[in-house]
Amino acid sequence: MTEAELLEKLQRIEALFAGTTFEGEKLAAAAARQKIQARLAELAKQDPPKERHFSLPDIWSVKVFVALLRRYGIRPYRRRGQRRTTVMANVPQRFLDETLWPEFNELFATLQSYLLEVTERVIAQAIHPDAAEPDEAPKALPPG
Repeated sequence: MTEAELLEKLQRIEALFAGTTFEGEKLAAAAARQKIQARLAELAKQDPPKERHFSLPDIWSVKVFVALLRRYGIRPYRRRGQRRTTVMANVPQRFLDETLWPEFNELFATLQSYLLEVTERVIAQAIHPDAAEPDEAPKALPPG
């Protein structure tokens, strides 16, 4: 997958969660974002935002999640002493369940796949073509 293909796929994921049917990359992305922001505003009236605590597995997932929150006008933060993989945000539960978390999972899985592909290609070209998992050694026999 090329970087352009990755960007296109990420934009399609956003359009999918917004339910938009516009054609054209920039128009579709802008329409999707606006539609999701409108849904968030509507849900906030019915289901007031509550402080949520997100423990993410690594810094890459934090970067994707924080960018997604900011895209929708949600301010991410961290309390003093919290880990770098912790993100706090005020989000309506329904928006979190129906849009934010599923979209994050799709975006992050797509990005992880791309990063793995690039990493494997770079390692194969620069270091050694075989970077497969190491073989599992048989259990050692007990002494005696």
